[in-house]
Amino acid sequence: MQYGIYAMLLVIFGLVLWRRTRAMVRPIKGSGLRILLPLLYMSPALAVVIQPSVHMTSIEIVVSVIFGIILSVPLIYTTGYEVREDGKIYAKKSIGFVIALICVFIIRRLVTNFLPHIDVLTLNALSIISLFVYIGLWRIISYSKFKKVYNSSLAV
Repeated sequence: MQYGIYAMLLVIFGLVLWRRTRAMVRPIKGSGLRILLPLLYMSPALAVVIQPSVHMTSIEIVVSVIFGIILSVPLIYTTGYEVREDGKIYAKKSIGFVIALICVFIIRRLVTNFLPHIDVLTLNALSIISLFVYIGLWRIISYSKFKKVYNSSLAV
């Protein structure tokens, strides 16, 4: 049973990794608002956080938020945008980004495995909180980085 969950997580992670690496070779369309769409796609997961059977302490929530902030740093640092010869904006090619994404995935799995004293629903809720924090920070800051490049390309 548990191997099936790990297999599903690996497939989802593989799809995310494939999508992000493909985004480095295709131009970003429009004003870049699509960069923020994953925040909307993840919103149904918040239902887990507000379930009455989830019992999180304040300290667990704070630690989860701090963990999310820490996980967002390498993703933010390795994400950038550039205008290429065709005048379109692309995500910068970065092996560091791919490595950071893989490390974030592994760290999240390891931390989840080392918290056996927390019930499954609470652990899922804390994981979702950290996920929202690191994806949210990464995407919002990535959008602001894109807008700087976008606005500077319009000025030229």
